[in-house]
Amino acid sequence: MTIDKLQPAPSQQVNVYAPYYPQQGKKSVLPYAISLYQRGALEGERKIEGGESIPFVASWNISSLPADLTRLRIQFDGNSELSYELMMANFEFVDFLIEVILNFKRGRFTDFSQTFYRKLMHYED
Repeated sequence: MTIDKLQPAPSQQVNVYAPYYPQQGKKSVLPYAISLYQRGALEGERKIEGGESIPFVASWNISSLPADLTRLRIQFDGNSELSYELMMANFEFVDFLIEVILNFKRGRFTDFSQTFYRKLMHYED
């Protein structure tokens, strides 16, 4: 399933997360981000400026509470040596998924934001 085929999450799930996203632009994408979160995995490509994109597979545990922790694993290019793991609050990870969806709508590619990668590489501790 691709991002453009996502169905919105039920309103009772969305309402639990809604207080964390006061911005209207994010609120409109939130039902789709929660739906993506509930899938527990995402395949995409890391865009490299001036180079070829690198495919990745991201997977995470699923919980229904925004303050619970998500353990995210991401592997690049099918190479176990290029695997990374990160823990963050669910509401924070769903915010990154909102960005993934917005990026997809703008450019038709599936990738996380620069902010996400800085966090993944611990440049933002």
